[in-house]
Order: sequence, then structure tokens, then C-alpha cells
Amino acid sequence: MLPSAKGVKRKSRKSRKKKRGIYLLPNLLTTGNLFCGFYGIVAAINHDFRTAAIAILFACLFDILDGKVARLTGTNSRFGLEYDSLADLVAFGVAPAVLVYLWALEPFGRLGWVAAFLFVACGALRLARFNVQADSVSKKHFVGLPIPGAALMVATTVLFFYRMGGSGPTKHFLLLAMTYLLGFLMVSSIPFNSFKEFDGFQRMPFRTLFIIVLLFSVIAAQPSIMLFTFGLVYVSSGPIGYIVRFLRSRRQTVTDEALNQEAPTIKKGRE
Repeated sequence: MLPSAKGVKRKSRKSRKKKRGIYLLPNLLTTGNLFCGFYGIVAAINHDFRTAAIAILFACLFDILDGKVARLTGTNSRFGLEYDSLADLVAFGVAPAVLVYLWALEPFGRLGWVAAFLFVACGALRLARFNVQADSVSKKHFVGLPIPGAALMVATTVLFFYRMGGSGPTKHFLLLAMTYLLGFLMVSSIPFNSFKEFDGFQRMPFRTLFIIVLLFSVIAAQPSIMLFTFGLVYVSSGPIGYIVRFLRSRRQTVTDEALNQEAPTIKKGRE
């Protein structure tokens, strides 16, 4: 027997409802990311710079969790990708830009607010490029510094400053240069490790667990100093690795050219 028209209509309505719905858990985590970013902006406006930096760190945590949860539960969606990008722009673009401007760049005048705007603009461009290239580039590396990495560098620099005895707003040319540099790295084509190959649900050597526990212990002992150090190492790893690969390729090219020049000489000598 053929199914009734009413039954077909009910099934089509149910399928439409499923398509129109959203996955709750990963999007709630993304909302937590957005909330931390907004709270960081409010704290920075109130000149509570340390709290603003901590809020950005929590936003990084929510950003890691929403992606992991979505992949583990198979709840990836186009809506989630777009929502995550918008939340990232607020939490890792606007929030750190406002924080670093009010904390260190305002005394520089036009150079200061241009640096803060450039940070936001480059972050937006970085997110747009990531969405376009999501299915066409290698998962092992990010093309350009990821925007959470740039925001983490700003937040940990603020916390490091307070840990070293600083208080209130400051003015230093290095912080202005750092903001411009972070913006450039975000839109560059320099590869940065994505760490997506690391899967905690697979079997690992025992020493891996020991190293992770050791890292957590070191961070817990001196969180401000160690987080700043890790952020600096990660941001520096991209340019340093790029320079090393460039020098190796150039050396290889020189070696190949030398061998090609020697080959005819050897041939003539044999003749």
C-alpha cells in the first residue's frame, strides 16, 4: 500500500523542523566565548585591564571547547561555523584591540588607534580567509597567525606586565610594534602549527602524559609568566620556522646549481 498524503506531509514537516534547528551544546559554548569577549570589553573600558585579559583567556578556552565538542559529537554545521566566526571577531578581535588601546596605545595618538583598528581589520580578514579555505588547506597548519593566538598574546602580555610589578596604563613603543606585527602575522601566509593532529582519545606513549602533567604544573606555579612565554614561543614559531625553511631551500638550490655546473666538467675530463 502507498503511504497516505497526510503521512508524507507530516514527515516533510518533521524533516524541515530538523533542518531549521540548531545544535545546542556547541552553540552554547560559542555564546560563552562571545560573553567573555564582551565582558573583556566592558572591563577594559572600566580600566580593569587584568580582568579583561583573564576574560579573553576564558574566551580562548570556550573557543577550544566548542570546536572539540562539535567534532566529537558530529554536530558541525554551517550555522555553527558562521556564529563561531562572529563570536571570535568580538572576543579575539575587538576585545583585545580595545584592551591594548586603552592600556598602552592611547598615548601614541593616531598611531595608537590605527594600530588597534588594524588589529581588528586583520582579524576579520583572517577569519574570512579561514572560512573560505577551510576545506582546501591542510589541517596540520594554519595559514597565518590564528586570531585566538594574537588575542592570547595581547592578554598574556598584560598579565605579565602586572606580574612584573606594573600597575595601570602604560606606554611603550614595543607594545605599539607588537600590535602592528600581530596584525601583519594574521594576514600573512606564514604557516603556524594547528595541533589538530593531537587526539587525546588515541593511545599515546606514557611520556606524553608525563609531559602534559609537567606543563600543567609549571603553568600552575607561575601562570602569568608561563602563559606569556608559551604565547611568545608560539607567535615566534611561525616566522622562525619560515626563515629556517627559506634558508634550507636556498642552500639546497645553491647545492643543486653547483652539482649541475660540476657535471659538464667531469664529463669533459672523462673524454
